[in-house]
Amino acid sequence: MIDYHKELNPEQLNVVQNAAGPCLVLAGAGSGKTRAITYRVAYLIEKGVDPKNILLVTFTNKAAREMIERVGRLARAVEAQDFAPLLPWSGTFHHIAYRILKKYAPFLQYKNNFSVLDSADSLDLIKLCLKQEGIDRKQRRFPSAGVIQSIVSYARNAEETIEAVLELKYPNWLDIGETIGRIAKDYDERKRAGNVMDFDDLLVNLHLLLAKSEKVRTKAADQFQYILVDEYQDTNRVQASIIRLLASKHKNILVVGDDAQSIYSFRAADIQNILAFEKEYPGAKIFRLETNYRSTPDILNLANDVISNNVKQYDKNLKSMKERFTKPEVRSFADQNEEAEFIAERILELRDEGVHLKEMSVLFRAAFHSQALEMELTKRGIAYDYRGGIRFFERAHIKDVLAYLRIFNNKNDAIAWGRVLNMQQGIGAATAERIIDAVRSVGGSPTPHPLTPLLKGEGVAIDLPPRAQVGWNDFLQIYETMFKTNGAPAELIRAVLESKYAEYLEYEYQDYRERLQDLEQLAFFAERQSDLSAFLAEATMQENYGRESVEARHASPLSDNEKIILSTVHQAKGLEWEAVFILNLSAGQFPNERAIKELDGIEEERRLFYVALTRAKKYLYLTYPLSGGYSSFSQGPSMFLEEINRDLVSESGFGGESNVFDLDNNDEGVRYEPLDGDKPRRSFLKGIEEL
Repeated sequence: MIDYHKELNPEQLNVVQNAAGPCLVLAGAGSGKTRAITYRVAYLIEKGVDPKNILLVTFTNKAAREMIERVGRLARAVEAQDFAPLLPWSGTFHHIAYRILKKYAPFLQYKNNFSVLDSADSLDLIKLCLKQEGIDRKQRRFPSAGVIQSIVSYARNAEETIEAVLELKYPNWLDIGETIGRIAKDYDERKRAGNVMDFDDLLVNLHLLLAKSEKVRTKAADQFQYILVDEYQDTNRVQASIIRLLASKHKNILVVGDDAQSIYSFRAADIQNILAFEKEYPGAKIFRLETNYRSTPDILNLANDVISNNVKQYDKNLKSMKERFTKPEVRSFADQNEEAEFIAERILELRDEGVHLKEMSVLFRAAFHSQALEMELTKRGIAYDYRGGIRFFERAHIKDVLAYLRIFNNKNDAIAWGRVLNMQQGIGAATAERIIDAVRSVGGSPTPHPLTPLLKGEGVAIDLPPRAQVGWNDFLQIYETMFKTNGAPAELIRAVLESKYAEYLEYEYQDYRERLQDLEQLAFFAERQSDLSAFLAEATMQENYGRESVEARHASPLSDNEKIILSTVHQAKGLEWEAVFILNLSAGQFPNERAIKELDGIEEERRLFYVALTRAKKYLYLTYPLSGGYSSFSQGPSMFLEEINRDLVSESGFGGESNVFDLDNNDEGVRYEPLDGDKPRRSFLKGIEEL
C-alpha cells in the first residue's frame, strides 16, 4: 500500500483522492504535476480500476515513458524494464490515434495496414504536388514545399481553412490561395491513394472516426473510464475535441496544465481549451498546485508579479518550499557586446563559486539574440550547447549571405559561386558550372572590381537558356547593388538584404522574418570590421568552432567536461537550472515586435517571459542593451521590465538615466492604462500608439 499522506503534499493529495468527474488541475511551474498524475493513476489501480480502462495522454514519448515507469515503481507490478503492460493505453496523442485507427481504418476508407509518413516523406509528397501543379520553383517564385507543409498543417490542427490561415499568417499570398488550396487537395488525395497518413491525419482522422461512427465512439468511450491528459494548455482544437468525445460517457476526465505556460499558439495550440474548460464541462472541479519545489521565494515573487498583469488567466500564486536567497538582478548595458561580456564574466564567477556549467543557462526570445554572446563565449573558451536551433554562423541564410560576400572578395571561390547560383531561378548544376568557368576567365584587378565587366555585359560570353538568363540577371542586380557600396562588410550585407534575396527567403522559409532579423544582426556584428577578408576569416573561424569535436572542447581549461546551455525560451520549457540569464529584454525584442500587433500577442509573450523566469532555481539575471543592431524599433527596456515592482529585484547595475525604474524620465514611453475595469497597468506604448 502506498502512504499517500506521506508521499504527497495536501494539494497533490486532494487531486489524487478526489478527482472524480471532469477536473482541471492548474499546475504551476515546479509544483510536481507529474507526481500528482502518476500517483492518481496508481491510486485508481489500487482501488481496483483495470489498467486497460485508463487512458493516459502525454505530448512526448519521453513523458509517457517517465510516467509509466513511475507508476510501475509505485505499483511494483512489473519488472523494471517492462512497464508497457501496466498501462496499455498510455502515450502521445499520435500514438493513441494510430492504435485506434489501425483497428478501424476501413471506416474511413483506409486499409488497416496504412503507413505513416514522417515529416521528410510528407515534404517529398508535397514536392510532387507542386510538380503536378506545373510549378517549377527554379522558374518562378512560389512558396517552398516546407512553407506549404506548414500552412496545411496549421490549417488542419487549428480547424481553419487554407484561406483563413493565409489571411492570418501569410496575407501577401492570398492571390495564390486557390493554387495552394489545389495543392493541399492533391496532397490529401495522393495520401489516400497510397494508403498513407501523415502526423496531422492521425489526429484529424481519429476525430472524424469518433464523430462519424457512433459504434466506434460508444466502444471507446465505454472502455476509457478514466482519462488523464498532461500539458493540456498545449492542446489544439482537434485534440481537445478527441478528448471530449472519448470522455462522453464516464466524464472522468482529468486535465493537467498551466494556462500561464501556454506559449505554442504558432503551432495551433489553443489556450481557450484550458480557459474554457468549465464552460465545456459544467460542474468541473478546479484544483490548484501552487507549492513550488524549484525556485527561491525571491524568484517566485517576481514571476507572480509579472504574470499578474495578464487578464485572460486563472489566478495562481506560487509559493516556494525553499529558503530566501538573493533577489533577481536587472542590469542594463551600453550595447550587446557589453551585455555579453557581463554574462560571460558572471558565468565564470559562478563556476568559481561552485555552480557547474551544466547548471547554468542563457535564455533568449529569438535565436539571433545569442550572436554576441556566442562570440564572447568562444573568445573565452567557454563550452556551450545550443538548444532551439543551429549556431548562428552555421545557419543556412547566414552562409548564403556570406557566400555573396565571398564572391565579392574572391571571384574564383567556386564553392561560394555554387551556393549563390543554386538560389537563382532557372540555374541548375550544369549551367552553374558554365557560369563559374566563364567568370574565372574575366580579368581585372580589385579596382575596377574584377566582375565589373559582368555588370556592363562585357568580357564574358555565356550562352544561357532564357529561364537561366532570368536567374543570372537577378544575380547581377544583387551584385550591382553590392558594387555600389563602399565595400565594407556591413554595407555589403545590407545590400544583399535589400535585394531579391529577401524575396527568396520569404518564399523559401515560413520563419523568413526571423531569418531577416538574423541577417540584420550579422550586419550589426560586421560593423566592427572594415576589412572584408578579415571579417570573412573571423566568421569562418566562428563556424568552425561550432564543428569542433567534443574531445577538443573538453580539452578547454574552462570546460570542466561540461557546457553551459544556450536556448530559446520555447525550447527551455520544462527544464530548470541553478542560474538563468535572460538577455536582450529590450523593447521590440521581448515582447517580439510582431506580437504587439497580434490579437492576445502581448499576453502570450508575457507567458513566455514567465516561463523563462520560472526556469531558475537560485540565480536570475535579467539584462538588456541600451542600443542594439536588431531593428529600429529596439530602444530601451522591455515593457515587461517596466511592469516589475522594483522592490522585487536588485537595482545593481543601474545608474542615472539608464535606470529602467526611473519612469519620470520616460513619460513619453510609459503610461498607466486601466484595462476592462482591472487595476491600472503599465503598458509600453512608444511606437505603437495605434493600439
